[in-house]
Amino acid sequence: MNENYFTLDQTLFEITENYPATISVFGANGFPQMTDEEKRKSFGKNITLKTALSFQNRDPAAFSKILISSIERDKPGNDVTLGGESKKVEGDKVKVTGLLPCPVRIPLLEAFGKFMEGFEKNHNLEIEYELKAAAMGLDWVEKNLAEVKDQSGIPDLFISAGFDLFFDEERFGKLKREGVFSDEVSFNSENSSFKGYDLKDPRGHYSMIGVVPAVFLVNTNELGDRAVPLSWADVLKPEYENSVSLPVGDFDLFNAILLNIHKNFGKEGVEKLGRSLLDSLHPSEMVKSEKKSTRRPAITIMPYFFTKTIKEGSIMKAVWPSDGAILSPIFMLSKTDRIEKLKDVIDFFASDTVGEILSHSGLFPSTNPKVDNKLKENSSFMWLGWDYIYSINVAETIRECEKIFDDSIREVIGA
Repeated sequence: MNENYFTLDQTLFEITENYPATISVFGANGFPQMTDEEKRKSFGKNITLKTALSFQNRDPAAFSKILISSIERDKPGNDVTLGGESKKVEGDKVKVTGLLPCPVRIPLLEAFGKFMEGFEKNHNLEIEYELKAAAMGLDWVEKNLAEVKDQSGIPDLFISAGFDLFFDEERFGKLKREGVFSDEVSFNSENSSFKGYDLKDPRGHYSMIGVVPAVFLVNTNELGDRAVPLSWADVLKPEYENSVSLPVGDFDLFNAILLNIHKNFGKEGVEKLGRSLLDSLHPSEMVKSEKKSTRRPAITIMPYFFTKTIKEGSIMKAVWPSDGAILSPIFMLSKTDRIEKLKDVIDFFASDTVGEILSHSGLFPSTNPKVDNKLKENSSFMWLGWDYIYSINVAETIRECEKIFDDSIREVIGA
């Protein structure tokens, strides 16, 4: 680890105060409080990096490399993104808005900056963009959309993971039904990782450029005499009640988990998932709990990316579910009446370059058929499927699942 930047004995607040680029890394890695200014001060001042990583049994060297990468890429003079995560433009322009997965935000911004230089020169047309870290959440997008009454007021291209924003009938439903958005990504085949999953939207609204898979991280010491869970069906078994840490702070992934459990295991499955949650605490909250020395989760459900930070020979065992890693899709929405001007931008986000950044740097498998996602042959997925997505009101179903989940937690803790 580079001692010139930080030490393991520094608090999360000290590190983020000195290097703001690390905020999104912590936010994406189970510490959503760090993306809120007040909570960053109150929570971050009370925990050292060593303690935080120890709780989740993360490899300090591997995790530090991720932090150092974000710091060094954010140094003055290294700003190849022509203004960082946003740029405002007057007059005619192409407007791009979205949330980028935190582990790959910086390399994606670098690649986008290089693309943008050539695009603006060749087309004599500037790009205005806001591409925030996914840990920032959807609030800032929703605020920008609050006053929008028709398609003229919305950006030309959106990017975001999950089902929360794009399937909201109140915000996007009417626009979608009016044909405002078109899937203009035209791969000549499907990526071999997703053969048979039919990820392409049959109605031609949504483009999917990649996915965030949810897998298990099992603490074999905490399991006791229980078997290692190998599937989502296993996780819902009674023996794992009050033993599971869920990514409740990562709404994109958590809601994808709720929807898939509801589809495949029904209301009872969502109830069981709620009962499985350890003391109804998020892992980051458990760090400061006095119970943490004796009440560690046996199973942590997390994005596949973060299994990279686990020590070799660790008591922690990464498990790819046999019934499939639940997918949170990374979607792109493009405005139909702007396709002519957007085409090169669409092609960039669907390109081999972006696909390899997603897959190789972030372990977010790409849908680009030319990208080798380097997954094991038995790496299956649990995908909602377009027939199911279009048969339900997604936003309403998420709310129903959240209520079932929360009610189940309250029953367990007697609230």
